Amino acid sequence: MPDYPNPFLNKTYLPLLVVEDSDVDFEVLMRSLKKLSFQPQIYRVEDGDEALDFLFHQGQYTDNKKTPRPALILLDLNLPGTDGREVIVQLKQNRSLKMIPIIVFTTSSNPQDVEFCYQYGANSYMLKPLETQAFNDSVNILLAYWLETAILPSSII
Repeated sequence: MPDYPNPFLNKTYLPLLVVEDSDVDFEVLMRSLKKLSFQPQIYRVEDGDEALDFLFHQGQYTDNKKTPRPALILLDLNLPGTDGREVIVQLKQNRSLKMIPIIVFTTSSNPQDVEFCYQYGANSYMLKPLETQAFNDSVNILLAYWLETAILPSSII
């Protein structure tokens, strides 16, 4: 991938919710973000149930100041308990949350998973590359598009 200027330097971004059960995958993501000098508020939950609690301000997430509405949701698909598919279905049926872009970031290349996610309202479906540089490049492209190029609905901003 060509070297482009880093669009993330010295900018403030809205919160990002990462729904990821793998500590290793989350750590790789955090290293990629650090390498890009991307410093948003990042909130991590480890399964679909916790994601729904965070977004609906339930359970341990009732304080809106500690659990702000994310500008973007980065969602692993295969999660323990309530999986990513069910998270998509529930969020996209909710009037106040359906506008938040959901980017499925997963290892599953199953065409049925891809079809399901788009059918129920996911905004993007990306495969997690296994090679470090390819992973970094994917994260860079994802963030550049969703936080620099795309115009998010005013209800999120």
